[in-house]
Amino acid sequence: MKELTRKRILVTGGAGFLGSHLCERLVAQGHDVLCVDNFYTGTKDNIAHLLDCANFELMRHDVTFPLYVEVDEIYNLACPASPIHYQYDPVQTTKTSVHGAINMLGLAKRVKAKIFQASTSEVYGDALVHPQTEDYWGHVNPIGPRSCYDEGKRCAETLFTDYRRQHGLSIRIARIFNTYGPRMHPADGRVVSNFMMQALQGQPITLYGDGSQTRSFCYVDDMIDAFIRLMNTRDHPAGPVNLGNPHEVTMREIAERIVAITGSTSALELRSLPIDDPWHRQPDISRARELLGWQPRTSLDDGLVATARYFRARIQASSMSLPDADANAGADFAAPLAHSPT
Repeated sequence: MKELTRKRILVTGGAGFLGSHLCERLVAQGHDVLCVDNFYTGTKDNIAHLLDCANFELMRHDVTFPLYVEVDEIYNLACPASPIHYQYDPVQTTKTSVHGAINMLGLAKRVKAKIFQASTSEVYGDALVHPQTEDYWGHVNPIGPRSCYDEGKRCAETLFTDYRRQHGLSIRIARIFNTYGPRMHPADGRVVSNFMMQALQGQPITLYGDGSQTRSFCYVDDMIDAFIRLMNTRDHPAGPVNLGNPHEVTMREIAERIVAITGSTSALELRSLPIDDPWHRQPDISRARELLGWQPRTSLDDGLVATARYFRARIQASSMSLPDADANAGADFAAPLAHSPT
């Protein structure tokens, strides 16, 4: 009976933050999982514990090139997702979103697989509607420093939707809002990882503007649950689905919580805002609640405690030290480090 429900599942970007958690969950469910990653931002450390599993396979591959495998489902997560990484090589970022989508959609069409696209809340840009619903078309700068990611993901949504219209492909589009948890890249420059590393190392916590800009943070376990529910919907939705935590907090509040949770003595330090940094980001998840019966269950404090435990262990294990907080730049990210991202 188990063989009848066992699926062959491809996860692109499977060695990344979200991808590794998804692979772990799918392997635990007994599916045959093919993890594909070019290791631009992903790392083998994230999936090392899965390598000895009989139903897990790892392949180094870049999705901007075609892939020929036989699978039942595809989760397309491949793309650097933090500004510090996607702005390092913006042309390649756009190629990954657009060419990667074309290649994965072509594969799904050939093997008649269901396919899931990891889109982003960044398709809304610096939103003029708050909170953001799936019907909002967004307010995006097409030529700014964040455009390689924002517009690449918007184009991928177009491709997925047109493959559904033209070829009847079974698609899923998830607009993912800020997600955090263990296995975040410590140097990805995102809010939680930035503040955690600064707090744990006693560096100043850098806030931009006056720290009143807002974000909504979803713990990774809740997000992975939403991914799988969305893929498993029998009657797939016609459009994208927002996935995230609707509880909104200011940057100052998240910084103060992290300082308290880590027991840090770090002071808050104000900086100027970067270009095109959205002021508000909060999902309306009514569609996810209705279609998936899903909403986040992990409290912010519980999630931050688990995340702090992970970063503390990494620091202790490797005695790592990031560059000074002066490298930071924005509510979502830090300025590029002097070395290439790994």
